[in-house]
Amino acid sequence: MTDSLQSAPRILITLCTYNERDNIARLIPEIRQAAPQVDLLVVDDNSPDGTADVVREFQSRDPHVRLLLRHEKSGLGAATLAGFHAGLADGYDWLINMDADFSHPPEVLPRMIAAMPQADVVIASRYIRGGGIEGWPWIRHLMSRGVNLYTWLLLGIHAWDCSGAFRAYRVAKLCDIPLDRFRSQGYAFQEEMLFRCQRAGCRLLEIPFVFVDRAVGQSKINRREVVRALWDIAVLGFTRGR
Repeated sequence: MTDSLQSAPRILITLCTYNERDNIARLIPEIRQAAPQVDLLVVDDNSPDGTADVVREFQSRDPHVRLLLRHEKSGLGAATLAGFHAGLADGYDWLINMDADFSHPPEVLPRMIAAMPQADVVIASRYIRGGGIEGWPWIRHLMSRGVNLYTWLLLGIHAWDCSGAFRAYRVAKLCDIPLDRFRSQGYAFQEEMLFRCQRAGCRLLEIPFVFVDRAVGQSKINRREVVRALWDIAVLGFTRGR
């Protein structure tokens, strides 16, 4: 049955957090206002700043908000997959993943949801007409462009923005992807996810959005994570023809 024949698809937004107490307190109400029809799952890696406590307070008064508390920090990819497994187990039609630091504006969600009938993966893209990035130094721009070029060359993904995390996935297609066999547990997870989606025959669609660098808290990416991500993409590239 297509989306057009359904009254309303069940949608779950997953937010992976680590020390995002101040951001999550403001973000959850904005998401609920922008997309009141969706459910929200916060996957927290046992943040020492009390992020989980803030989510529990929302959960106590809003049945659309839930917390998945993990007991250790084992990487963004692992946390994202934990949210995906929860969404699949609960029978959702679509999963949306977004960052918890306001770099992914909640006001983009209605456009993303509206695009769902046209694709299996909807990518909020910084690198198509109408998209962009605000607040980055030139070195971050250079690194991001370089990683995307590197990914296009090695993995052949048919999208301009391969490294962003703001995406929606059709659950019926995710069921065709071996989520328990992912190599990447860190930042290369985003590239590997698109690579596996494309190999599973998913239709990819990009919609523009403007990424705004976080105003509160610190980025979790570091040089070690970048090196590991480049290596993981290279290993995937070696398996591309198999």
